[in-house]
Amino acid sequence: MQDTFKHQGLRRKLVEIIRKKGIKDEAVLQKIGEIPRHLFMDNAFINFAYEDKAFPIGAEQTISQPFTVAFQTELLDVKPYEKILEIGTGSGYQAAVLVGLEAKVYTIERQRELFLKTKDFLPKIGYKCQFFFGDGYKGLPTLAPFDKIIITCGASEIPTELINQLKIGGKMVAPIGDGDVQLMHLIEKISEKENKVTTHGNFTFVPMLSDKNNGN
Repeated sequence: MQDTFKHQGLRRKLVEIIRKKGIKDEAVLQKIGEIPRHLFMDNAFINFAYEDKAFPIGAEQTISQPFTVAFQTELLDVKPYEKILEIGTGSGYQAAVLVGLEAKVYTIERQRELFLKTKDFLPKIGYKCQFFFGDGYKGLPTLAPFDKIIITCGASEIPTELINQLKIGGKMVAPIGDGDVQLMHLIEKISEKENKVTTHGNFTFVPMLSDKNNGN
């Protein structure tokens, strides 16, 4: 698991690409520049690790485009020591960015293959968080409330159960929509009965999977 000067140089170029696309948060850009994305990818795609593109990681899932990871993280407005719930662990790349920003991360993955792989891999390269296997739509009610929630897969609607697990004053970033394209939402919990919802452009994610209809 080497991180060479070549890899570091390619990351610097990647940071400049996403900076030009509009990412302004220097802490987020720094983490994109630090985290060895090539280690999160299958060997077949490793030569493309620092292109600003999504790539397959198995189990019909993808590692998100770096710009998308940076955009969601910037929108989430992460502060040190915040308790963050991530829906969709995937490769662990987004979780690594959040941990790098000193958040306390709880991450849920529904695909057992990815859950087991990432739970083993991420701590080995220095990113420690709490891993859970289960239905992301249900969140982690016994560990709620959370300061922030981030959904890294396309949800058909804003999950009410997850809003209920947000602190008042908390934020959730979620790509919402059926089909191939989702609209990025920022949901800010004003009170137990009021949420402020804003939208922030179109993105493409794999669909959020759930057993919510059969109670499993």
